[in-house]
Amino acid sequence: MNKQETTQKETDKISREHALHLLYQMLLIRRFEDKSAELYSAMKIRGFLHLYNGEEAVAVGVMQSLKPEDAIVATYREHGQALARGISAGAIMAEMYGKQEGCSRGRGGSMHLFDAKTRFYGGNAIVGCGLPVAVGLALADKMQGKKNVTCCLFGDGAVAEGEFHESLNLAALWKLPVLFFCENNLYAMGTALRYSHSVADLSKKAESYAVASASVDGMDILAVESAAKEAVEYVRGGKGPYFLEFRTYRFRAHSMFDPQLYRTKEEVEEWKKRDPIDTFAHRLIKQGLINDENIKELEMKVEKEVNDAVAFAEAGTWEPVEDLTRFVYSERKRT
Repeated sequence: MNKQETTQKETDKISREHALHLLYQMLLIRRFEDKSAELYSAMKIRGFLHLYNGEEAVAVGVMQSLKPEDAIVATYREHGQALARGISAGAIMAEMYGKQEGCSRGRGGSMHLFDAKTRFYGGNAIVGCGLPVAVGLALADKMQGKKNVTCCLFGDGAVAEGEFHESLNLAALWKLPVLFFCENNLYAMGTALRYSHSVADLSKKAESYAVASASVDGMDILAVESAAKEAVEYVRGGKGPYFLEFRTYRFRAHSMFDPQLYRTKEEVEEWKKRDPIDTFAHRLIKQGLINDENIKELEMKVEKEVNDAVAFAEAGTWEPVEDLTRFVYSERKRT
């Protein structure tokens, strides 16, 4: 069976309700990111901003097999993952505004989204730093006899960092319940994969540590969901860690400050032909599961949710100056 036939079979099995859920989640992420770019240009959002356009299928597909008690460790390009995990758009937008109603009380901003209730542990701004955190969370769960898994999402740039190798080695040695999910969008900031990795097949790096691994089309929501489900079942079954590479692409620049001199407009436009939202919607229409009117209804619902999030952030409050040292580990005493 070839790839096209496999994808067709997966579409045949999907329910209309689940199809609409997946499509809505991807549409919400896309609109949220587009609105964030607008607000950044209007100087409502400050600091750094890394957008997720093009990679929506990964976040949405991955979250379908995870339970509320599982942990998520993400990178600084994490708005989509946070939304797919269930953190409200309002709490995320307020956080980016720097308001104390944000999920990190306005102290983290775009790159440091955190929510204990959903076990979403970042938003981590240093490349690769989430990997050892995920190993620690998984070790804690294993020591307590819990059946939880920890899902660690990171980019291809992190695979070149020492933390990647240390984390996979320990996770394999101790058979920890960690999902190492690599979002390979081909560029570590502005450096193409072929210039930073002598072995471009990232799954082979995981295999060198005896970690089960696979690669999947990260632009195909159903392929992502299926591969992630298999990986989660493997890890939850006590077999040890699993490495899954999602081959995807970001449509926007690395950050709002990035002039994108390292890739051509033609390359970006070529990848946009594989837009995970458009291709999935077209597939569902072809199968008769949804129609154009359904898509319009979803878009209207998404528009309202994003607008409500902006209104919530606008109405939010700034943290009092008196609270600046609150939550600080150690306050220096004045003499």
